Formats: sequence, C-alpha cells, structure tokens
Amino acid sequence: MGLSTHVLDTMHGTPAAGMAVTLYQTDAAGQATPVRSFVLNHDGRNPDGPLYDNASLRPGTYRLSFEVAAYFRQRGVQLPEPPFLDRVHIDFGIADVSQHYHVPLLASPWSYSTYRGS
Repeated sequence: MGLSTHVLDTMHGTPAAGMAVTLYQTDAAGQATPVRSFVLNHDGRNPDGPLYDNASLRPGTYRLSFEVAAYFRQRGVQLPEPPFLDRVHIDFGIADVSQHYHVPLLASPWSYSTYRGS
C-alpha cells in the first residue's frame, strides 16, 4: 500500500475533515521539497488514496505538515495568538518500500500524538 495518513480530531471526537496537509521529501541537510498538498476528506484521509503506492515509494526521509491551527479555527475554536500548535510536522523515514507506512495523527489545539500504524 505504500504511504498513507489519517487525522483524528480528538477535541471533537471526529475525523479532521478539511485539514490541509503537505507531504515533503527531505534530504540529509534537512531541506524539504514539497511533493503534494491536499485537504483531508470526510474520513480524515487523503481523498486520492495512498500518498505513494509501493511501486512509487522510495527509501529516504519525509515530512508531513498538518495545518492544525487553521483547521481548529475553521471549526470555530477560539485559539490564542499565536496558537499553541500552529502546524504539526512529523519527520519520518522509509527504510523498506515493500512495507506499508501509515502515519496517523491524533490532534487537538493543545496536543498531538502519532505512531507507525498499519
């Protein structure tokens, strides 16, 4: 299946529909090159399916950037300026492209958690 992501809004107990996300490929110097941007669908997932399939995925380092503050403001949540969490960046590595890498995010305006899912 390649690479996928899923975001859950833990404040409201729902998928984070409408959150903007950008996928980057990163290099050893930390430079990030945008690969694609998308807005999460009703289920909190990329509407086009996996970000990469196994045939397209390459070993290396990547970053997912989630527009957390903009999403919660869109939901009507009053946030301080600046917000505690604005964008959440998750840097991760792909070692074995034959495996599936799922990067979920559980987010509220005040906290987040991630793990390698299945």
